[in-house]
Amino acid sequence: MQVLKFGGTSVANAENINKVVSIVKKTIQKDKTVLVVSALGGITDVLLNAASLAAEGNEAFKEKLAVVEQRHLEAVKQLIPLANQSQMLSLVKTACNEIEDICNGIFLLGELTARSKDRIASYGEWLSSQIISAKFKADGADNTWVDSRKVIITNSNFSAAEVDFVVTNDKIRQFFAANPSQLYVVPGFIASDKKGITTTLGRGGSDYTAAILASALNAATLEIWTDVSGMMTADPRLATNARIIPHISYQEAMELSHFGAKVIYPPTIQPVMSQGIPVWIKNTFAPEDEGTLIESVATKNGNIVRGISSINHIALISLEGSGMIGIPGFSKRLFEALSNEKINVILITQSSSEHSICVAIDSMMAEKAKQAVDAAFANEIALQKVEPLQIETEQSIVALVGENMKSHPGISGRMFSAMGKNGINIRAIAQGSSEKNISAVISTKDVRKAINVLHEEFFETTYKQVNLFIVGTGNVGAKLLGQLKQQAKFLQEHMKLQVNVVGLSNSRKMLISEEGIDLAGWKASLESASSADLQQFVNEIISRNLRNSVFVDITANDKVAAVYDQLLKKSVSVVACNKIAASSFYSNYKKLKGLAGEYNCQFLFETNVGAGLPVIATLNDLVRSGDRVHKIQAVLSGTLNFVFNNYDGTRKFADVVKQAQDEGYTEPDPRLDLGGTDVMRKIMILAREAGEKIEMDEISNQSFMPASCMKGSVDDFYNEMAKEEAHFKKLYDEAHGKNTKLKFVASFDNGKASVGLQHIDPKHDLYHLYGKDNVVLFYTDRYKEQPMVVKGAGAGAEVTASGVFADILRASSK
Repeated sequence: MQVLKFGGTSVANAENINKVVSIVKKTIQKDKTVLVVSALGGITDVLLNAASLAAEGNEAFKEKLAVVEQRHLEAVKQLIPLANQSQMLSLVKTACNEIEDICNGIFLLGELTARSKDRIASYGEWLSSQIISAKFKADGADNTWVDSRKVIITNSNFSAAEVDFVVTNDKIRQFFAANPSQLYVVPGFIASDKKGITTTLGRGGSDYTAAILASALNAATLEIWTDVSGMMTADPRLATNARIIPHISYQEAMELSHFGAKVIYPPTIQPVMSQGIPVWIKNTFAPEDEGTLIESVATKNGNIVRGISSINHIALISLEGSGMIGIPGFSKRLFEALSNEKINVILITQSSSEHSICVAIDSMMAEKAKQAVDAAFANEIALQKVEPLQIETEQSIVALVGENMKSHPGISGRMFSAMGKNGINIRAIAQGSSEKNISAVISTKDVRKAINVLHEEFFETTYKQVNLFIVGTGNVGAKLLGQLKQQAKFLQEHMKLQVNVVGLSNSRKMLISEEGIDLAGWKASLESASSADLQQFVNEIISRNLRNSVFVDITANDKVAAVYDQLLKKSVSVVACNKIAASSFYSNYKKLKGLAGEYNCQFLFETNVGAGLPVIATLNDLVRSGDRVHKIQAVLSGTLNFVFNNYDGTRKFADVVKQAQDEGYTEPDPRLDLGGTDVMRKIMILAREAGEKIEMDEISNQSFMPASCMKGSVDDFYNEMAKEEAHFKKLYDEAHGKNTKLKFVASFDNGKASVGLQHIDPKHDLYHLYGKDNVVLFYTDRYKEQPMVVKGAGAGAEVTASGVFADILRASSK
C-alpha cells in the first residue's frame, strides 16, 4: 500500500487534475494506492470568507458561493465526458444548495460558530474528491471513494480537532479490509467527532489525513505532491539560490515545518515517524524530479546545516524586574497566565541573572497576553518589583536546522557573526540541548537579508553575492563599470563572488534594479531612468536592505560625502573615491571610522591618496602590525608630476596643464591640484591613518601659483596662467640650472605636515619619478634609514577605477 496526497495547487483546476490522474495511473500499476486530495486551490478560503460575510449580514456571501459553484461545475464539464456528467453536476448543485442553506442560517443568526465553520469548510475537499473519483471512473480506473468522516474520529474541538488514534486506526483498518480496491480516493482535512458531527484537522490538515491513513495501513511510503520539487534549504521566494534537500530526517523536517517551511503540515510527520514510513515530497508539475525523502536517518550530504526557515508575525514579550531575582514561581505564573488565554509560546529565553524572561508569541495575541500577564502580576507591578509586560512587535524568528550541528562546534558563532556583519540585530536567542535547531528573533524587515546571508554562509559553495550602489558615472565611474563587466566571470570562478550592480546614479538620473543592471547597456538604461535624487537613492538602499551592500562614491561632491553616516549606520559599507569625507574635520573623519567599526562594515578610501597604488593599505599594515610612523615624504599629485615632467619651457605651462586635464589626470577643477589643496588633503589623510590628529589649517602650503591664477572661473585660470608664463619659465630655469627637478612634495615629520615645490637632486629617492607617477616614502621604527617605498602611476581614470575596484573587493571580503 502507498498513500499519495495532492495539495490545493495540484488540484486547482481541470488541467492540473489531469496531471494528478496521469501520475496516479502510473502508481496504481505498482501497488494499491490511497489518494488523498485537498479542495480545489483557494476554495476553502472562499467558503470561509462567504461564511464570515454571512455572519456580518452582508449578502455578498452569495456572490462568493456562486464562484464556488461555478468552479466545480466547470471542473466537472472539463473532466467528465458529456454522457456521464449529469450525476456529478447534480451532486455539485445539491452540495452548493446545502452550503447556501447553512450560510442563510448564519446570515439570519448573525453568528458563525467554530462548528459551522468546520461544516462549511468541509465541502471543499468533499466536492473535489468526488469529482476526482468520478474522473478516474470515467477513464476506466475503478476506485473506491472513502468518506474520511467515517474513518477518522476526533474530539469536538472544532477547527483544530485532535484525533482519537485508537478508534481511528481500528476504523481505517476495518474499512479497507472490507472494501478491497486498487485505488481509494479520500477527501483530506475533514473528520468527525464521536457524534458524527463534521470536524476539521486544522489548515494543512490534508497532509495529516494522508499520514494518519499511511500509519494505520502501515503503508510502504507516503508521498506529498505539491508545487515544488521537495523541501528546500530556504524559502525560494526569499533566497533565489535555495536548493532542494534530497534527504532529511523526520526530526529535521518537523523542525523546518514548525519554523515556517510550508511544504508539509507540521503534525504530518508524527504518525509516520512512529511507524518508520518514508515520506517523499514531490512536484506535481515536474513529476520526474527526484524530490525530498524524509526518513529516520537521513543520508549525509556534506552540509552541517540541513535548512533555514523563518516565522513572521512574531511579538516578543518580556517580563522584567529586580523582584524576580532568586524568587521561585515567576516563570510558572507567566506561562500559566498565557496558557489560560490559550496563547501558544513559540520561543523562550531567560537571562542567567533571573532579572528577565523573554517569550515569543503570535503577534495577534500580544495585547491579550499583556492584559493577562499584567493582571497576574498586578501586585508586583504595584510594588514596582516587576515592570508591566513589555511588547515588541514586527519581529520574526529565523532558524538553522540540522542534526549534524550537534557534532560541530562554532555553528552559532558563524550564524551570529554572518548576521552581525550585515547589521542584523538579534533580539533573542534559543537553542535546544539536542542542538538540532538554533533560533534567533530579529526584526521582520531583516528577514530576507538574514535568510540570504545565512544561506551564503552555510550552503553557497558557488559564490557570495555583493550588491553595489554606485554614484558617479563619469570618466572613472565608466572605467569601473567596464572593469566590473570584464572581471565578472573571473570573480565568480576564482573568488566565489558575484558582484551585482543594483544601483547607479549621476547628477541627472538614477536607476535601481535588484536583479542587477546589465553592464553591457548601462548607459542607455540610466539615460531612460528616473530623475536623480540623492536622498531618495539613499532611502532606497536602506529600505531594500540587501545583504552585502556596498555604496561606491566616485564623485567630488560634498553632498554625496554627507550621506555616508546614514549608510554606515545601516551596515552598508562605503567605498569613497571622493576625498571630501576623509579630509573633512577630524571629528567627522573619526565619526565615520567609528560608525564603520560599530556597525560591522567598511569605510574605505584607498584612492583618496594614490589612485590605484596601495598606499593606505600599506600604511595600515605597518600600523596594525605594531610599527610606528615617524616621517612621510611623498609626491602625491600625479597631475603635478605629469606637468613638471612635461614642462621644459618650450611649450606654455598652461598648455601642459590643459593636456593633463584632457588626459584625465586632474581634478574637475585643476586649481585643486596646482594650488596644492589636493596634496594637502592627501598628506592629511595619511597622517590621520598613521594615528595623528590633524586638521587642514595645520598644514603649511608653499604654493608656487600666482594669486591671480586662483581667482575666477576655470577659463580665467587658464588665461591667467598664460599671462604668467614668465613666472613658470623662471621656476623651471632655476631648477634646471642647479641640475635638479621640480617636484611638489608633501611631508609629514613628527606631527608636522607641509606641502610645496622643491628642487630635487639626482641622489634623492624622489628624483627618478616619471610621467604621472606618485611615490610615498614611509620612515618608521622598522624602516629607519631605508624607507618603505610605494611607487607607481598616481593618476588616470583606469588606475583610479582599479583602486576603487580593489576597495570593493576588500569590503566584500569582510
